Amino acid sequence: MTIDFAVRRAEPGDAPSIAKVHVDTWRETYRGLMSDAVLDDPGLLSSRERFWTAALTDPRYGQNTAAVASHEGKLIGVAMSGPSLGDDDGAQQLYVLYVFAAFHGSGVGTALLNAVIDRSAPAALWVADPNPPAQAFYRKHGFVADGAVKTEDDVREVRMVRAKDATDAR
Repeated sequence: MTIDFAVRRAEPGDAPSIAKVHVDTWRETYRGLMSDAVLDDPGLLSSRERFWTAALTDPRYGQNTAAVASHEGKLIGVAMSGPSLGDDDGAQQLYVLYVFAAFHGSGVGTALLNAVIDRSAPAALWVADPNPPAQAFYRKHGFVADGAVKTEDDVREVRMVRAKDATDAR
């Protein structure tokens, strides 16, 4: 699929639109993996908006990098990375990468990933399991499951890591 899209650094004024992308992509991706009570919580959008406002303005998040993708003036994806939260040997950590399903396979996810994670640097991320499409996407970009598993918000996640200088299989 070929579409015109743009990727740029996220700005504080994007927080409401990013929150909507975040919530809507969670709902289309995690229905059946995550509790309906969480996904349908009437306060979810406002909570995500508070999170994104903080992520884009609070100095505590100053080492993070956030990017958004847009198509025809509307945000269609978001990504954020930052310092590793674990013992990943100084690797960057991908915290967020969400793209509306209608744009999967268009290059938007790859562009967002490359906007927030240096392709030549070691990196780590946690991905829902099972989530075969997401796991295949990350494998395509040099990530492999390292055996670490955790459960957060009742969702099983596996850690995937990419060594320094991993090549993109595109």
